[in-house]
Amino acid sequence: MCKRPSLVVFDLDYTLWPFWVNTHVDPPFQKSSNGAIRDRNGQPVNLYPEVPSVLETLHAEGIPMAAASQTDEVYGANQLLELFGLNCYIRYKEIYPGSKVTHFQRLSQQSGIPLSQMLFFDDESRNICDVSKLGVTCILVPNGMNLSLLNQGLEAFARS
Repeated sequence: MCKRPSLVVFDLDYTLWPFWVNTHVDPPFQKSSNGAIRDRNGQPVNLYPEVPSVLETLHAEGIPMAAASQTDEVYGANQLLELFGLNCYIRYKEIYPGSKVTHFQRLSQQSGIPLSQMLFFDDESRNICDVSKLGVTCILVPNGMNLSLLNQGLEAFARS
């Protein structure tokens, strides 16, 4: 059995879903009887297609997950996590404007998990750069989270 992270952390905007929750969609969101989620203007809101499989894979391995987002649309981000059914996977949340470094320091305090035991996925290079300096294994997400990136991240963590 190769070394596994004790916590996997995901950014939200352009990592789990293909938009910025504070500028590209209009909260509040609603879920219709057919399961479709739409914003205030009726615009459909979706996750990247492989996100549920990614979260289910980690969940099946017993690896806890967290969300770290710098959005100032805290309510909307939390509402989407709820409506998409992701709260059953996400154990810790750091969702507010500010530094990803602060997010990770708080995640470590809340969880008791050392930064060196975390794996982080984000679409922004500057966050990857800042957080990797803390000793976190970081993976850049260029086009949304998927199973291939998850495997790449798990392999990088095992090598670290």
